[in-house]
Amino acid sequence: MTDPETAPPRSVWLIRHGQSESNAGRPSNGPGASPLTPLGRRQADHIAALLPTAPSLIVSSAFVRARETAMPTRARFPGAPYEEWPVQEFTYLGSLHGPNTTNAQRLPYAEAYWKRSDPSHVDGGDGESFQDLISRARATLESLAARPEPGLTVVFTHGLFICAALWTLLTGITEPTPEQMRAFRRFIQIGRTPNGTIVELRPAPPDLFTVTLGAASTPHAAQEGNPAK
Repeated sequence: MTDPETAPPRSVWLIRHGQSESNAGRPSNGPGASPLTPLGRRQADHIAALLPTAPSLIVSSAFVRARETAMPTRARFPGAPYEEWPVQEFTYLGSLHGPNTTNAQRLPYAEAYWKRSDPSHVDGGDGESFQDLISRARATLESLAARPEPGLTVVFTHGLFICAALWTLLTGITEPTPEQMRAFRRFIQIGRTPNGTIVELRPAPPDLFTVTLGAASTPHAAQEGNPAK
């Protein structure tokens, strides 16, 4: 059993995936199918090199771009446990995120969704509601806080999911109203989570976590990907 006095401090890195083909303006075949670009693969390599120690747990969403971003880290630390969690991107367009469409082509549907400001609305017949996103982000934070492993947990996830996790953590909101949904929209418009961004969380009982912004962020000298979408 690990001695709690000598165990490394617990922390969580929420990591946005590297640049995907969708981020680069190319068409995608659904919200989870877009792979990394060559730049995205370099960003994934850079993230793996940044890790100061072997993670106690590697988590990824099931979306291709997140799994591919996790691959260099998994290769560097083959003994680290790996799990896939429901930390995928906010899929609010549902079937309106049609096959072989670009971000630009989907933009009118996205703008209409946010203008509606209905936290319970499900778009495209099978989209995810804003309430569902916040509940999923909150559940992830609670699961991370309850994990017994000491040391570092890394979570390869997505821009809007990171924003949702930070927003519910910082505001305490778990059941957003239409006005609070509009506030979240402003939150993501004024903030940026470039591809490869890392946000560090540290346990802070009785609250879930404290947030460190920027301390572990990856350099983007090579170029940035698109803002969170």
